[in-house]
Amino acid sequence: MQDNATEVTAAGIARLAGVGRAAVSNWRRRHTDFPRPVGGTEASPAFALPEVEGWLRRHGRLAEVPLRERVWQQLAGHPAGPVTALTHAGCVLLLIHDRSPVWLEVSSGTDERLAALLPGALERVLTPRLGDAYVSPVNARESVNSRGSVNQTGHVNPSGPVNSPSPVDPPVSVHAPAVPAPRRVLEPPTAPRLLPSVPLLRAVAELAAELGARHTFEFLLGRHLDAGPRRYPPTPAGLAALMAALAGPAARTVLDPACGTGALLRAAGHGPGRRLYAQDGTPGLAALTALRLALHTRAPVHAAAGDTLRADAHPELRADAVLCHPPFNERDWGHDELAYDPRWEYGFPARTESELAWVQHALARLRDGGTAVLLLPPAAASRRSGRRIRADLLRRGALRAVVALPAGAAPPYHIPPHLWVLRRPEHAPVQPEVLLADAGRFAGEGRGGPDWPGVRESVLDAWRTFDRAGRLDERPGLARSVPVIELLDDDVDLAPARHLPPPPAMDGTGRLTDVRERLGETLRLATGLTPPPVDPAPPAAGRLPLTTVGELARAGALTLRTGGHGGHTRGPVLTDHDVLSGTGPSGTLPESDGEAVLTAPGDVVVPVLGGGAVARVVDEATAGAALGRNLVLLRPDPAALDPWFVAGFLRGTANNRRASSYASTATRLDVRRLRLPRLALPEQRRYGARFRSLDEFERALGRAARLGERLVRGMYDGLTDGTVAPD
Repeated sequence: MQDNATEVTAAGIARLAGVGRAAVSNWRRRHTDFPRPVGGTEASPAFALPEVEGWLRRHGRLAEVPLRERVWQQLAGHPAGPVTALTHAGCVLLLIHDRSPVWLEVSSGTDERLAALLPGALERVLTPRLGDAYVSPVNARESVNSRGSVNQTGHVNPSGPVNSPSPVDPPVSVHAPAVPAPRRVLEPPTAPRLLPSVPLLRAVAELAAELGARHTFEFLLGRHLDAGPRRYPPTPAGLAALMAALAGPAARTVLDPACGTGALLRAAGHGPGRRLYAQDGTPGLAALTALRLALHTRAPVHAAAGDTLRADAHPELRADAVLCHPPFNERDWGHDELAYDPRWEYGFPARTESELAWVQHALARLRDGGTAVLLLPPAAASRRSGRRIRADLLRRGALRAVVALPAGAAPPYHIPPHLWVLRRPEHAPVQPEVLLADAGRFAGEGRGGPDWPGVRESVLDAWRTFDRAGRLDERPGLARSVPVIELLDDDVDLAPARHLPPPPAMDGTGRLTDVRERLGETLRLATGLTPPPVDPAPPAAGRLPLTTVGELARAGALTLRTGGHGGHTRGPVLTDHDVLSGTGPSGTLPESDGEAVLTAPGDVVVPVLGGGAVARVVDEATAGAALGRNLVLLRPDPAALDPWFVAGFLRGTANNRRASSYASTATRLDVRRLRLPRLALPEQRRYGARFRSLDEFERALGRAARLGERLVRGMYDGLTDGTVAPD
């Protein structure tokens, strides 16, 4: 019954068949037997998954629906909504992870038996793992005082009467801001609400047997976040690990008041005696994050939902550490309602200074001597409206360090964010100093983020030396400790770049010399690779018999894979920007993705967005990288196709125009429609050799352009800062 209720959109059908959405639209127009919509809207219709699966099989488009795809479509089409379905799945995955024999026992027998036994089994695993984030239905009713009651979904009604439940209500309650925030609850559903989810839960357990409980939840959560209308800015794994390390290994109680998907608490949650506290303004996400943390750590998780600044769920907490990546540049953060809040020990933040409100909230939730690490925009260090609060943070010794990270370290990727390290003062410092560090030199090429090992080593070494001694000798261009009195001017500008000494002059001129020598070698190489004069081809060459990539894939001459839904790999990721610019793998995959497509020598990688005629053959240096978003990988059978021949013909301008869709603001390439001539393998290799030499020439030109740009910029900088003589 549940399978018949499972619906799939056109995008889901395209994912099942490994085609673009345009192909699905063509099937609907051309085939009268294509399944009719059973739901959705006229612009975005939904179809019954079993009917779609049958049609794809009959037309040779699909041999079998992959298990992970079947599970996702069941979850996305759940009658109570994907958040409820994913919460049910997360609870069961935690049961499988912690007490798999219990799951095996309750899952035997009928669906009705499983739905009846599951609430009790979940209570035994959720109570010790989620603490006061979880309240059983009986305890939930008992935990509310006389001012309110709990309805059947665990929501608090401050006026007293019990509301009727809604089947799509998120499982985490949010207390009305007019009364003190109660303990947040994640209540497992009752047997009647679980029964429609039972087929999904059995499929989730089957997928967990293949991938493991953790990776199954990561896959489903990642798909859910990607499909949702709201984008949650991720905290990259390298940044989360750095922030947790700055907080120190001794922290036992850790709070993230803007937890999002839990990356910071996940990085800090390993170690004996940890207790994790989390809050997020989105109720459904708070519940899913609690389950995610419980799957990844052994620490008790105390999760809450609600606006942290307006309705703090942990007002009595005094944590050892606070880690926070708050929203940037908010105007509606509660300025008008919170003017007399006791958290503003260092001054009432202006309406434009939401970041300084988060800073003071973090300090208010620390024990004396506790450490807070916050990721903030660089403007928070220099805006005039915040200078008085910054000055008081410095005078009282609360602000200990400001670290400028490279651009690309976190979204928005075009700005270099700052890390603020704060400590709740136990006593006023006698001669306070603050550490200023700039890790901008570790910026990576492309959009893949910085050199995290380099950032981590340099920043942690500077911080630990400063934290032990209270000061740090100058490290030109990288870090220094600055007496607070030097910063207390009219601006109180804490941007590290304004206070750090420049790198040694000889180091800069030495690098310029090296760049100039490499540029000369690259230009000589490019000259040698310049294509020779061309000879016209005979007229018959333009009338070669043609085939398409789609036909070659169906015939087994090549394999076609799409990227972007990667797994638990932590290796390099080849992005569409890397392919377009000809650089090495520079990206990272979201932690929530479930399976990585790894490149191998001889693969052909094609970007599908942007309208450029580009294809790249994977070499030994790029092999093993995961395939990023908006990329399609073609793996030719070496007995049938030469990869350089394939890549060369895919780059034809006319070929790309015929295979591109211009229906929206972005041009999208349907790789299956790209055409190739039917040639014998020896003739393919002749073309392939020529295409390969063109590729080498193109790469040499690209390297020369980048080196030339670095040389010009270095000369400008050297002449203007006095490290390079004009003659």
